[in-house]
Amino acid sequence: MNKQIVVIGGGAAGMMAAITAAREGAAVTLLEPNERLGKKLNITGKGRCNVTNNSGLEELMQNIPRNGRFLYSVLSRFDGRDTMAFFEGLGVPLKTERGNRVFPVSDRSFDISGALERELRHRKVKWVHDRAMSIETEQGQAVAVRGEKTAYPADAVVLATGGLSYPGTGSTGEGYRMAAELGHTIVEPRGSLVPLVSDDPCCREMQGLALKNVELTVLNGKGKTVFREFGEMLFTHFGVSGPLVLSASAHLRNWEKDRYRLTIDLKPALDEQKLEARILRDIGEAPNRDFEKIVAGLVPHSMVDVICRRLEIPAGLKANSVTREQRRHLMALLKHFELNVTGPRPVAEAIVTSGGVKVGEVQPGTMESKLVPGLYFAGEILDVDAYTGGFNLQIAWATGRQAGLSAAENVGSEDV
Repeated sequence: MNKQIVVIGGGAAGMMAAITAAREGAAVTLLEPNERLGKKLNITGKGRCNVTNNSGLEELMQNIPRNGRFLYSVLSRFDGRDTMAFFEGLGVPLKTERGNRVFPVSDRSFDISGALERELRHRKVKWVHDRAMSIETEQGQAVAVRGEKTAYPADAVVLATGGLSYPGTGSTGEGYRMAAELGHTIVEPRGSLVPLVSDDPCCREMQGLALKNVELTVLNGKGKTVFREFGEMLFTHFGVSGPLVLSASAHLRNWEKDRYRLTIDLKPALDEQKLEARILRDIGEAPNRDFEKIVAGLVPHSMVDVICRRLEIPAGLKANSVTREQRRHLMALLKHFELNVTGPRPVAEAIVTSGGVKVGEVQPGTMESKLVPGLYFAGEILDVDAYTGGFNLQIAWATGRQAGLSAAENVGSEDV
C-alpha cells in the first residue's frame, strides 16, 4: 500500500511538497481551506511572480540573513537554476531580469500556480477543502491530521501553512499553534520586507509621493551603514514604503536595542560639485524669483515646503539674497535628506514573516522535526527569511521539495 502523506497548506512550499511526494509514489492529500491554491503566490511580484533567483548556492546563501546555514543542505541540492528547470519542465517559459530575478515570460503569476495545479492533478494528489486543526500523534509520532470536517490518517505530515504576512491569503499563524502544541519553540514572528514607521510629520505631509531614481542609505545608532541601494520609495501617512524600503527592512533586525535613520540622496546622479553648479545656474537664470521656486525646480512639488522649512528660509526670500551657507545647506539636504524610523509596520503588512519554528528543532537535511518523527516543515513557517529578488520563494521550493522527498522516503521512485 502506498505511503499516506498529508500536506497542510496549499501555498508554494505545500504544493511543491505534495508534487514531490506524489512523484515518489506516495498517496498525497493536500489540505487547503481557500477556494484556490497558491493565493499568496498569485500576488507576489505585483502579480508577475518573482519565481526564484537565477543563481547558485553561494549567491543564494549571501541573500539569506536569517538562519541561512540551516538551509545550506537543501539549497545545495535544489538551487535557483534547479527551480527554473522544474518550472520549464512543467511548460512555463521563464526569463531573467535585473538582479537575476526570474519571472514567467508571460508576466502572469497564474501561469506558475496553474502549472503546479496541473501537476498536482497529473500526480493524483487529492486536494481537500478543509482547515487543519491539529496534528495527532501516537507514541510521539505523527499519525493523522484532524480537520474541521474529519480526520486524515497519515504515515507522514508536512506542515507548510506559511507565516503571518498577508492574512487575507490564509496565513493566519495556525501552523505555529499546531507546531507549538507538539512541543516546538516558536521564535516570535515579525515582519520582514515590510514598510517602516516614522514619527516625522513630513511623511504624512508628503504621503503619496513616490521618489524614483534615488539612493537610500540606512544607518544604525552608531552611524554604521547597514543598507544602501538605488531605486524607488514612497512616503505614506505612517512613514515610508516602496521597493527600496521593503528591501532595507530585511536588514533592520535589532529594533529593541538600535535606532535606525534613513538618508535619501535625491540627486544620486550629481556629485556635490555638479549639484552646486546646477543650483548656481538656476539662481543666475532667475535671480529675482522667490527662492522656493528654485527649490521647486529641484524636488517634487509636495516636497518643496518640507525642504524650505528644513532650510529655515523666510517666505519671499529672493534667489539673489541666498547666502553661500544657505546654498550649501540646500545641497546637503538634497544629498542627505534624513528621516528617523521608529519600527516596522505590523507583520500582517509584511511580504514575508521573520520568525517561526525554531530551526534547531528541525533536521536540516530532511526537514523532519527532531521532536516528532513523521512531521516535516516547509516554507515560511520556519524561522528563515531572505532579501527580495526571488530568494524567499526559492526557500519555499527547496524546503518543500526536501520535505516531500523525505516524507515519501522508502516508497519507491516513479519515473518523472
